[in-house]
Order: sequence, then C-alpha cells, then structure tokens
Amino acid sequence: MEIRELIGASVTLVGSIFIFLGGLGIVRMPDLFNRIQAGTKASTLGTILSLIGLAIVNPAWIWKLLVIMFFVLITNPVSSNVISRAAHFRGTKMTDKTVADLLVESENKPKEE
Repeated sequence: MEIRELIGASVTLVGSIFIFLGGLGIVRMPDLFNRIQAGTKASTLGTILSLIGLAIVNPAWIWKLLVIMFFVLITNPVSSNVISRAAHFRGTKMTDKTVADLLVESENKPKEE
C-alpha cells in the first residue's frame, strides 16, 4: 500500500468517525434543535473529510469531489436552518436547559422603519 493510499484511508476513516459521532449526537441530544445542530455539524465535517480522503486516494476524481463538497457545504447548513426555523415556527418545545431563544427575541423586537 502506498503512502498516498494510507493517508487517504486515514482521512476517510476520520471522516467516518465524525459521521458516526453525528449519529450518536442525534440519539443523545435532548431536543430537536440540539439534534439538528449535532447532526448537521458532524455530518458536514465528516462528509468533507471522507471526500478529501477519496480525492487523495484517487486524484482523477478531484474536480468531481470538489463539486460535491461545494454542494454539501451549501446545502447542509441551509437545510438545517430551514428545518429548525420551521420547527420553531410550529412551536416545537425546547429542553428546559435552553438558556435563551434568540429567534423569539428577534421576532418580538419592534421593527425599525
């Protein structure tokens, strides 16, 4: 096994560990909003690291993998934001440990004209 393949496999393994930890975070977090955050951050980083590892192993795929990385970096945070705002709008309860609800504070703020 070449050193390039070993490095690529290691980076892909680290990415897979982040994806696993994201799944574990989804199970362990107390409410929907924390689950969304844990799942999105870990899965975004894990996916990017896995794709970087694949690019190291197979350099011919770099441009295709860069396009996939771009779409992952754009769509994951946007989709989690939209889902969490929809859940908040719908009235999904937060855990008792939540200290502040900045979205309610910004909705109740008087509008400046």
